[in-house]
Amino acid sequence: MNTSAVAKLLGVSPSTIQRWVKQANLQMERTELGHYQFSEESIEILKDIKEQLNNGVLLQDLKVKGRKHRKATIPSVKPDMAMDKLMKRMEDFENRLNRKADEVVSYQILQHRREIEELQTEVTRLKEVITSMEEAAAQQDHLAKEENQPSSTPISSLRKLRKRNIISSFFGF
Repeated sequence: MNTSAVAKLLGVSPSTIQRWVKQANLQMERTELGHYQFSEESIEILKDIKEQLNNGVLLQDLKVKGRKHRKATIPSVKPDMAMDKLMKRMEDFENRLNRKADEVVSYQILQHRREIEELQTEVTRLKEVITSMEEAAAQQDHLAKEENQPSSTPISSLRKLRKRNIISSFFGF
């Protein structure tokens, strides 16, 4: 039988039959054109494959009659001494890098502390300068007020006279 006939017999598509043959690694006879030629024995194997798939077996876990079920084995990994040595060197480098980073951060903190102390002393000095300037300004204001009190009366009377003169010039008094 050819692929199409077996596919009709089993109720699946021809591409499904081809996939099963490849997955189960079945040795099939081929025609001159390269098409599969199925015997009664191979048809029975395909019926068994269909039944297994209908029962929920995965395609890669199929068991084919007359063949041993292959199981993949994972080779055990032997510890590699070179890899251990490399890992230890990496850990050593990481530790050295961490120590260096800590040293840099400590140095930066000390530098910042020194700068903050310098700024605080400068702020204190500026406060003192401002206070002394305010005191000097207050003394000058006090002296100016004392000097201006007696003379403030003549200035105000002069202003009044000027206002009268301006007003009289407008109205002709």
